[in-house]
Amino acid sequence: MSIEIRPLTAHHDFVDAVRLQKEIWGFQEIELLPVRLFVVATKVGGQVFGAFDGSRMIGFLLAIPGVKPGGKSYLHSHMMGVLPGYRDVGLGRRLKEIQRADAVERGIQLIEWTFDPLELKNAFFNIERLGAVVRRYVLNQYGTTSSHLHGGLPTDRCIAEWHIGAPRPDAQIEAEVEIPNAIAELRKSDPVKAREIQKKASERFLAAFQKELTVVRFERRKESGVYLLGRWPSE
Repeated sequence: MSIEIRPLTAHHDFVDAVRLQKEIWGFQEIELLPVRLFVVATKVGGQVFGAFDGSRMIGFLLAIPGVKPGGKSYLHSHMMGVLPGYRDVGLGRRLKEIQRADAVERGIQLIEWTFDPLELKNAFFNIERLGAVVRRYVLNQYGTTSSHLHGGLPTDRCIAEWHIGAPRPDAQIEAEVEIPNAIAELRKSDPVKAREIQKKASERFLAAFQKELTVVRFERRKESGVYLLGRWPSE
C-alpha cells in the first residue's frame, strides 16, 4: 500500500478533513472541527497533515500550539483519525513520526494529546509504541458526544505527554489500573456495566495522580489492559 503523507494547505483539503470527521467518528455538525480551525492552525504554528491513497484523503492529524506556565511552548495534538479500511497498517504511527520530526525541526520538545483510557489499543500505542507518559486525568472533558465510538459515556480522558527531546526514564511500578478487554463490546451491549468500569478506573487514576504517580508503561494481559504507574521525575 503506497500512502503519501503531506502538510495540508489547500481549502479543499481542509474540507476533506471535516468530511473525514463525520466518517470516522460520526459526529453531528455542531461537534465538527470547522475548516476555519484548520486554516488558523496552519497560520499560527500548528500542524495539519493528511494521508492520501492516490488522490483520496484517508487520514489526517491536527495540532495547535500551546504555552505552559513559565512560557514553555508545546503542541497540543487535538485530533488524528484514519478511515477503518486503513487501520492496523502503521499509518497512525507514520503520522505521529512526521509530527515529531516537524516538532524537532522547530525546537519543540513536548507534544500532548488526550485519549480515552477505555480504548486499550490506543493506550498501548501511545504509551508503549510512542513512549508517552500520563500524569493527568480529566473527567468528561468534551461532554457527552454524538459519536458512536464514545458509546454515550462521559468523555473521560487521559492526557498523554510525549517528551520527544529525551528518552523515558525507568520507574519502579507502585500502582496499576486494570481495564477488561471486554470494555469495547460492553460499550455497545451493556452501557451501564461499561460506565461502572469507567467510573472505577477514573477513581483509581485520580487517586494515583493525587499521590504524584505517573503512567509509565502499559501491559497487555489475557483478559485486560493494565496501566502501570510509578515515580517519574517532574519537569
